[in-house]
Amino acid sequence: MRSFHHRSRTIDETVDEALNFGGSGYFRVSTIQIRSEILNLSRRVAALKPANILEIGTARGGTLFIWAQLASKHVVSCDITDLSIAATLYERFAPPDSACRISVLQGDSHDERFAAGVKDMFGGEPLDFLFIDGDHTEPGVRRDYELYHPLVRPGGLIAFHDIVEDAPLPENQVYQFWKDLRQRVEHEEIVESADQCGFGIGVVRVAA
Repeated sequence: MRSFHHRSRTIDETVDEALNFGGSGYFRVSTIQIRSEILNLSRRVAALKPANILEIGTARGGTLFIWAQLASKHVVSCDITDLSIAATLYERFAPPDSACRISVLQGDSHDERFAAGVKDMFGGEPLDFLFIDGDHTEPGVRRDYELYHPLVRPGGLIAFHDIVEDAPLPENQVYQFWKDLRQRVEHEEIVESADQCGFGIGVVRVAA
């Protein structure tokens, strides 16, 4: 982290590091994303000049690494698995001259009590960006959207990973939710190739 933070980084450099920051075991940081897609999304998030970001699905911390470089106040990342060991690294992701705080929470994002606790983490302030990349079943994605999208301010963004219909695993049902949602909201799809298997990012801009 000291080596990465010894100078300011471009968004391109930040994304390249997030794709495979390195380390091993609990402290390996990476993300399963297509570079062009996550870079495209990161630029849109950066344009918001975000203060508060919520991520559902921490995994290996790669996307959390990106959001930590962009937010100015608080990034909360939630995962169903216990990441308390890795969190000792993740909580240091923000640049040393940044006032941004990183919080890693373990719990079921579908639980209303857990969702209330997440909301409290932001002290009543709205989110600028919500990234949903946790439970990929249709009911799971729908539940995460229903619980957390009211926290996003007008003009803010909500993004869903793995929206491509041709998914490699049957439990990846994000497209089934996305094809319904996109009919009702202002949206954009970030997909590198029309014939790719899996991946793809759906982006919703919250209406005023």
